[in-house]
Amino acid sequence: MTNPFSLQSKTALITGGAQGLGEALAERLAAEGAGVAVADLQGEAATALAERLGREYGVPTLGLTMDVTDEASVKAGFDTTVFQFGHLDICVCNAGILKAGAITDFPAAMWRQVIDVNLVGYMITAKHAVRVMQPAGKGSIIQINSKSGKKGSAKNSAYAAGKFGGIGLTQSLALELAEEGLRVNALCPGNLLDSPLWVNSLYKQYAERWGITEEEVRQKYIDQVPMKRGCTYEDVANVMVFLASDASSYMTGQAINVTGGQAMS
Repeated sequence: MTNPFSLQSKTALITGGAQGLGEALAERLAAEGAGVAVADLQGEAATALAERLGREYGVPTLGLTMDVTDEASVKAGFDTTVFQFGHLDICVCNAGILKAGAITDFPAAMWRQVIDVNLVGYMITAKHAVRVMQPAGKGSIIQINSKSGKKGSAKNSAYAAGKFGGIGLTQSLALELAEEGLRVNALCPGNLLDSPLWVNSLYKQYAERWGITEEEVRQKYIDQVPMKRGCTYEDVANVMVFLASDASSYMTGQAINVTGGQAMS
């Protein structure tokens, strides 16, 4: 009997895949037996990761330099992936940036940059994923969204606005593509409290802003979660694998929370 959760013989492209959460997701795809194209603005890091995953997991891999805001770059990356792998089954739209600030101090150019990467970049990536998936009449597109796509975030308006828009785009594409056999879903993680972004940057920023210790900042965020822990890369990867696999074949247009109960709608 075929295992509906299996990613064996499938191929995937992940954007923003060379570091952090993207690296963890790329590794999980390879560990599940999928061929993986790692696409990132940092092309050398993407290639190095792809080569390591190929050696360790024995799957076909490819490293790509890709700027998700540049359509020519995105198109070329998808064309190269299909040329090398023969087909594309899974696209994980993970590339994103986070820049925060009070609205009165937020430069419009910086606000646009966040929207350009997080929302327009998702649209461009999805557009070319659809283009190469349509001939086969099947495929799974997964946007890595955020709990900030479900609820506004103070002094984080650009990020939240882009993520809210991402869920609207996910639902719209799901409706547009359902009859073609292509599925589009979003995955909304909670705070990745042990990730480099938090450990190397956010704890210190918030501690200085609020006049408390970094340990107190961490506890403040843990206390907001009913399950009393932060989200992990593995938590996100587990749901990504489900959405990428045939086990979720009757799901499209969903934005699934992975927040320990912090978001429930």
